[in-house]
Amino acid sequence: MSQTVGDFILERLREWGVRRVYAYPGDGINGLLGAFGHESKKHEGDELKFIQVRHEEMAAFMACAHSKLTGEVGVCMATSGPGAIHLLNGLYDAKMDHVPVVAIVGQSARSAIGGDYQQEVDLPSLFKDVAHEYIQTAMTPEQVRHLIDRAFRNARATRSVTAIVVPHDVQELDAVEKPPHKQATVHTGTQWLPPRVVPCQEHLQRAADILNAGERVAMLVGQGALGARYEVEAVADALGAGVAKALLGKGVLPDALPFVTGAIGLLGTKPSWDMMQSCDTLLMVGSSFPYPEFLPEEGKARGVQIDLDGRMLSLRYPMELPLVGDSAETLRALLPLLKRKEDRGWREWLEKQIAKWWGVLEARAMNEGDLINPQRVFWELSQRLPEGVILTADSGSTANWYARDVKMRDGMMGTLSGGLATMGCGVPYAIAAKFAFPDRPVVALVGDGAMQMNGNGELVTAMKYWKEWKDPRLIVLVLNNHDLNEVTWEMRALAGEPKLAASQDLPDFPYAGYAESLGLKGIRVDRTEDIGKAWDQAFSSDRPVVIEAVTDPNVPPLPPHISFKQASHYMKAITKGDPNAWDMVRASMKDAVESYLPHKR
Repeated sequence: MSQTVGDFILERLREWGVRRVYAYPGDGINGLLGAFGHESKKHEGDELKFIQVRHEEMAAFMACAHSKLTGEVGVCMATSGPGAIHLLNGLYDAKMDHVPVVAIVGQSARSAIGGDYQQEVDLPSLFKDVAHEYIQTAMTPEQVRHLIDRAFRNARATRSVTAIVVPHDVQELDAVEKPPHKQATVHTGTQWLPPRVVPCQEHLQRAADILNAGERVAMLVGQGALGARYEVEAVADALGAGVAKALLGKGVLPDALPFVTGAIGLLGTKPSWDMMQSCDTLLMVGSSFPYPEFLPEEGKARGVQIDLDGRMLSLRYPMELPLVGDSAETLRALLPLLKRKEDRGWREWLEKQIAKWWGVLEARAMNEGDLINPQRVFWELSQRLPEGVILTADSGSTANWYARDVKMRDGMMGTLSGGLATMGCGVPYAIAAKFAFPDRPVVALVGDGAMQMNGNGELVTAMKYWKEWKDPRLIVLVLNNHDLNEVTWEMRALAGEPKLAASQDLPDFPYAGYAESLGLKGIRVDRTEDIGKAWDQAFSSDRPVVIEAVTDPNVPPLPPHISFKQASHYMKAITKGDPNAWDMVRASMKDAVESYLPHKR
């Protein structure tokens, strides 16, 4: 049997190092589905895996997570029309967090295109923003090789989303493995090696001069510094600097280091806020943290920034010296030019604030009420995290507690949706983590809103595949507070509006019982004294686990600095008749008191 275009596409994916494709079937990709069958016979035992998700959006989320966690290109696949449309949210997640993903989608047969045919959508126009670096349609078999190669190479080179549209009939044509050697043909290969990007010596010296002159240096690191753990620590030590971490960079340094101030922003820590308000020099490495109000005020600090993407330089703060370079390579080259600061007063002040802050967080976590304090759930988790664990956090209040209460250690990984901050990524991210690292435990931290949105559906995917994983531990924590909690607090603090029950209240759902019905393990926790035991059971389980924690929706995600405007809006929400006014005031007062008079456990 001759090789079809569909067969050739899968072979080319193998040559690019792809070992699994996250996808959902449809007749618009029948030629590709058939090729997976042929491929499994040809490469039995080492076949390219078709990972069947519950919805195409989940396929894109998983491809995105695969890329974030491995550094490889993630691949997703969907049918024409509705399937392709469903990919968009997950693809935008990858685009906005600057990770390489290739989407392969079907299309109506060429003869039907332009005829208002069933499921015919103008896919190049649909994808022209999310995949603006490369979106092409395969109209002949001769094109397919260079379309695949360019999609992968462009995705790697630009850390972006690319897409290939393959009409239904083209998939079933005979493949052209090597185009003829003549005019109007394109001849490509599969190799791509990352460049070594380091600023010139003159610019490195200028950066060193700025940093050496600073008396109170602050560092902010993001996901671009994930491969520069030791370089970041060495530079921070030489400069006597504190280090704040954007959420995608939470794993850059372990939180036990005494100079790590933790997260920054609304979800951040008071030490990070204090450091940014008091510093005279800012060194930003591999981060596009978007909120200027949490950085130094313009003109109050000199700035040096290092980023591999020159388009992201001097975007959040007007840097005195923006440098294009790989984080690890550039810091390594910069280090010999730095003069170790003998006056450690700034560092010592920061370390005192950081130690005090951890005491505040513990005290807040120990506050009790009628329902479980969500901070306690995360605090107890942090004490029990096994070596090499991978954490995924959904968007919402779970991201708050993940940012503050979970202490990262060397060897751990953590990720979430940063730029897009989309709900619904936590569970699919965790499943992708298990496929990429089947021998490591994975914990997904999810709210009940995201769980009802799509997490419950993706538990079916976990049910389908978990026995293939060497370590079966996939733990999904669900905060069951019957509230779209993050938006509720945003309504109060940012808009001065009381909670709107019609939009915010969620129906109850038996998450633990549902997990049991799928053959997984379900643990429901509604008493504080049972939290630790629940985590212990989950980490010793022989199968995936859902922990359903019934938590208090009125525990406030207090920002590191409460502005007059935020306080005013909060009071307006109360006076306008918030249905949970008394409970939220009581919980807010408890946590506010701990900021100044933290008790001991």
